[in-house]
Amino acid sequence: MTPAARVAAAIEILDKIGSGAPGEQVLTGWARSNRYAGSGDRAAIRDHVFDVLRRRRSSAFLGGGDSGRALMIGLLRGHGIDLNPLFSGEKFAPAPLDGAEADLPDLADLAAAPRGVRLDCPDWLLPDFDQALGPDADAVLAALRDRAPVFLRVNAARTDRTAAAAALAAEGIETRPGALADTALEVLSNPRRVARGVAFRDGLVELQDAASQAVVAALGVGQGERVLDYCAGGGGKALALAAQGARVSAHDADPARMKTLPERARRAGASIEVLATERLSGRRFDMVFCDAPCSGSGAWRRTPAGKWDLSAQRRQDLTEVQSEILNDASRLVADGGRLAYATCSFFRDENEARIDAFLSANSGWNVLHQQRFSPLDCGGAGGDGFFVAILQRENVV
Repeated sequence: MTPAARVAAAIEILDKIGSGAPGEQVLTGWARSNRYAGSGDRAAIRDHVFDVLRRRRSSAFLGGGDSGRALMIGLLRGHGIDLNPLFSGEKFAPAPLDGAEADLPDLADLAAAPRGVRLDCPDWLLPDFDQALGPDADAVLAALRDRAPVFLRVNAARTDRTAAAAALAAEGIETRPGALADTALEVLSNPRRVARGVAFRDGLVELQDAASQAVVAALGVGQGERVLDYCAGGGGKALALAAQGARVSAHDADPARMKTLPERARRAGASIEVLATERLSGRRFDMVFCDAPCSGSGAWRRTPAGKWDLSAQRRQDLTEVQSEILNDASRLVADGGRLAYATCSFFRDENEARIDAFLSANSGWNVLHQQRFSPLDCGGAGGDGFFVAILQRENVV
């Protein structure tokens, strides 16, 4: 496909997403219906679509509307790309720009646009970012407009960072050490090769954001400690905990989310006990870790549709679920044990406010540690936005 044809395909997909269809579903359906498109074409089209979703407000401003065509015009104009070769009207290319489209706002106009437009954020969420991040809010929001870096976690149970980097380099995958975690490697070239490579197949590395790795490191689990990953999902953090020498059990309210965990554990050489809810009765753990469902605002570089789909009601529902998870998980912590709570959200109502509410309702707990992570960490070499809090249950005399 030509670059112009890829733009035309992205316009078609964005129009379907704009009508309410889920983005991943539309992208998958388009690929199945257009099998002539190679892997490079599909990747480029996906990148166009996700770039628009990250910058939807500024793209609409620069493109003069919310249609797929307008959004692609605005995105490309925002990147300083010459539109005429792409909108030529030739075979498979979008129609040429009309007079109105050629006279749309430019980057200078964007600089004077309202804050939410410039930073691609819904206006109603700006106060929440300000409350959580203070003077860093605008810089973090600007970072969320760009694609997230790809990080790998080196499986410390099988190799070290230097050896893993060498193995990846032999496959043509260039990396550099991530500053946020001792196990992190940032992928600099050929990220789509990773999951098909030998280093990945042999369990030397796993795809995992650097801040996610830093959260696990902050938990400070010891060799042989009994740890329950209470909201395990796909099991990435459970695997990281196992690599630190913990005796890990994994649970999720929806067991189907853990369906790939046994194979991932086998590949990593880890032993992880998968527990259904009914098997938790009577069990106690040295640490219970809750990576709770959340708004995902810290990871909107990866899931940008969430930025625009989030509602006040959804926020309220999430905080209720988060408090319920904390209360339920606390009952599984042994005397003197620790309860860890994390989200990939920036918002205080999902983070500090949940910890404060838990402590107000439950005596016998002390805060050991609280920490925030953001893309600005390590001079802008950070990962997703995360929050982690570690509480300790007092010993019962």
